[in-house]
Amino acid sequence: MLPATTDVLVVGAGVMGAWTALRAREAGHTVTLIDAWGTGHPRATSSDETRIMRCAYGDDRLMTTWAMRARDAWLAAGAAWGLPLLVTNGVLWFARHEGGFEDASLVMLEGLGEPVERLSVQELTARWPQISDGGDVRQALWEPNAGTLMARRGVQATVAAFQHAGGRYALAGARPGHTDRDRLLDVVDQSGRRWSAGSVVFACGPWLPKVWPELLGGRIRVTKQDVVSFGPPAGDASLRSEALPTWVDYDHAYYGFPTFDDRGFKVGPDRYGPVFDPSHGERVVDPESIRLARDYLRLRFPAMADAPVVETRVCQYERSVDGQFILDRHPDLTNVWIAGGGSGHAFKHGPMIGAYLAARLDGASDADAGGAGDDRFALTARVPRDAGRTGGDTITESWGLF
Repeated sequence: MLPATTDVLVVGAGVMGAWTALRAREAGHTVTLIDAWGTGHPRATSSDETRIMRCAYGDDRLMTTWAMRARDAWLAAGAAWGLPLLVTNGVLWFARHEGGFEDASLVMLEGLGEPVERLSVQELTARWPQISDGGDVRQALWEPNAGTLMARRGVQATVAAFQHAGGRYALAGARPGHTDRDRLLDVVDQSGRRWSAGSVVFACGPWLPKVWPELLGGRIRVTKQDVVSFGPPAGDASLRSEALPTWVDYDHAYYGFPTFDDRGFKVGPDRYGPVFDPSHGERVVDPESIRLARDYLRLRFPAMADAPVVETRVCQYERSVDGQFILDRHPDLTNVWIAGGGSGHAFKHGPMIGAYLAARLDGASDADAGGAGDDRFALTARVPRDAGRTGGDTITESWGLF
């Protein structure tokens, strides 16, 4: 049986929790990591096969630089661990407007020395004839050093590296236990066992509003997000990752992946689904999601419009009210940290989030830990932002995608 006392206890082995545990262990702490259902389980937000690794974040310098550094960390981890965790097949952005997110990203990336190109419609369709401009694309942004993260594999590899470094990992659900004035003394698992630690990091993703309802119930909203994979034609290599980049259609609020590991052509709507229970919600996609995805394929990838559905998946967004991460100390418990509000774009930042929280655990300020010094990750700094250019329930903030 694992010891119940440790320097740092991390609750939740998704991308935030796994990288925080690893970085804290590398800093010399004794660390225990627990998860209710296991790393990469199908209820987790950090599951499924793929996630976008893009560096474009409009004019947001902090998120752009974090993404660039996180990409390098994923590549280094894959090389060190002997696993392909990041495929640099590039990320392509379709733009219907000038002077918007894509143009701001171009300026920021060029200023930071990151390879990036603006493509005309003619250049876009000449390079990738699989893509149709649909009559509405005016230009494209091309990130050649971006690409696709192998999500489940990446989280599982991070936890394995944590264990190899001497970290302790166990299967256990947990909720806050006893407190003494301004400290949490322990957490209690489903069997009634109590786990104590000097510091506790709750990195529970969509379960955070359940664990801390009064604190986070109004700050994090969990919604159902359907993803559909279509089967490419037999013998067609033009839709594989070797031939086609990962792509984002900012204004239409769709994103997708070419075929990886001989699986399907993945299409995801970046629109809010209904409020969702991550523990008990049925993971069955809405037929309307399939219809809308097929309509989108007819516009942008017409050869796939009538392709069969070969796989579906239900994930969730756990989105903060302003789309920014919540990486902060509990306001009433000095040894408790909250890591959440992934908002659909946290996975790529896992190594940076882990390093940031490990530094904060050691007493570093926000700025010294790698933040911007502007309290953007603070629990109290939660200002809702506009839903974006297309309005309605579309998630189109510069930080609110993938």
